[in-house]
Order: sequence, then C-alpha cells, then structure tokens
Amino acid sequence: MNNTLEAIHLLEVKLKELLSRYEFLKEENEILLQQNGKLQILLSEKEQQIDDQKKQFELLKVAKTMEGSNEDTRNTKLKINALIREIDKCITLLNS
Repeated sequence: MNNTLEAIHLLEVKLKELLSRYEFLKEENEILLQQNGKLQILLSEKEQQIDDQKKQFELLKVAKTMEGSNEDTRNTKLKINALIREIDKCITLLNS
C-alpha cells in the first residue's frame, strides 16, 4: 500500500511540474508570437522604405542623365538621330 501511495504522490509531483512547464512555455510562446508580429510589421515597413529609396534613386539617375554635360547631350542627340535614320530606312523597305 505504501508503494502505491508513493507512486501516486510521485505522479502528482511530476504532473504538477509538467503543468508548470506547460504554462511557462505557453506564456513564452505568446510573447514570441507578439514579438514575431512586431518584427513582421517592422520588416514590412523597411521593405516599403527600400522600395521608396529605389524609386528615388531611379528618379535621381534620370535627372542626372538629363542634367548631363553638353557632350552627353550631343552624344544622345546623335544616337537619337541615328535611330531615326534606321527607322526611316525600315519604313522605306516596308513600303517597297
């Protein structure tokens, strides 16, 4: 009978310990889920900032290209004229 009571008592102690661990892990999981949610929001905000910065960078590149020196402008005009001549040739060939 003594062994049975000791086994039951030991089982109760282990069960209480197990429940205590369960509650601790449950609380820890809730904290981690909250932190994860906050980090997901922060990540989303940072990704949006990166996208905005990329757009601004592209606009700056375009502005700098337009602002370029006279030599750059001259080269650009020459390239455009060459492309127009090629297009005219293609149109002529298509009409023939």
